[in-house]
Amino acid sequence: MSETPAILELRDVQTRFPIRNAWGRRVSWLRAVDGVSMDVARGEVLGVVGESGCGKTTLGKTIAGIHKPSGGAIRFEGNDISRLSPREGRAFRRGLQYCYQDPGASLDPRWTIGGALAEPLVIHTTLSRAERAARVREVLAAVGLPEGHLDLYPHEVSGGQQRRIGLARILMVQPGLIVLDEPTSGLDVSVQAIVLRLFLDLRERFGLTYLFISHDLAVVRLMSQRIAVMYLGKVVELGATDQVFTAPRHPYTQSLLAAVPVAGGRRVSAGALLQGEPPSPENLPGGCRFRTRCPRAEALCAAEEPALRRLAGGGQAACHFAE
Repeated sequence: MSETPAILELRDVQTRFPIRNAWGRRVSWLRAVDGVSMDVARGEVLGVVGESGCGKTTLGKTIAGIHKPSGGAIRFEGNDISRLSPREGRAFRRGLQYCYQDPGASLDPRWTIGGALAEPLVIHTTLSRAERAARVREVLAAVGLPEGHLDLYPHEVSGGQQRRIGLARILMVQPGLIVLDEPTSGLDVSVQAIVLRLFLDLRERFGLTYLFISHDLAVVRLMSQRIAVMYLGKVVELGATDQVFTAPRHPYTQSLLAAVPVAGGRRVSAGALLQGEPPSPENLPGGCRFRTRCPRAEALCAAEEPALRRLAGGGQAACHFAE
């Protein structure tokens, strides 16, 4: 990580959900996030990638307070927000916002766009009606939408415009960090490019920090300065974007990159392609949780779970044999 002070610090963060039988009795736990520790520097874009079900969205929602952590500590701007009640955490969480995968679903269909944008200001500020209206117009212009959209309803605008409105609603309270969860999913390629450019412009204009969650490796490579690779609730590799893409250290990262199509239909390394399905987070294998799909697995991998450790040349990986 750079020398810039951390705006977000995660220490052994865990999020577990109870699994109940037909009679409502808890029989086990689903470990969606299982001991994540990392820092996010102020002003950086940290990408979080992995297969569906790896825990990246749950991690984002836990950071934003949508899910309550089961263990560990989350410090935002030096304050531990992991044990605060909703009322106590409101002041801190104003600066830490979550952008949903489907922004249309997060907008009340009965409210005009103007009403939806003004609501955070009513809740979190003491601005007058005139001041709120001026702030709404300013932020709407910042995301590239005309003032005439204020009288429209969410269903009357396109998916790309809904993304802009969702982002504008978040920007109303002037956050320091935004968790972007699959922010380009479902958009046409041309619209994706416009939205990504907007993210970068807004980051410069408002001094934002992004936690950029996506399954699209090409988009993450374009947007992020560092990348965290998750597998079954854990970060298995963390490093600078160029380093992770050009010289991945963990076998799982190598497999993810090998699966990316390239011109001519050839992959980076056919031998690194993932085999089988990931284990259930309800019943994880002992030792390294990737060993059941890893071509390099040995007896040590079943006996001992590897810790995320710093490697020579920079970067971190949770693999006994990473160098």
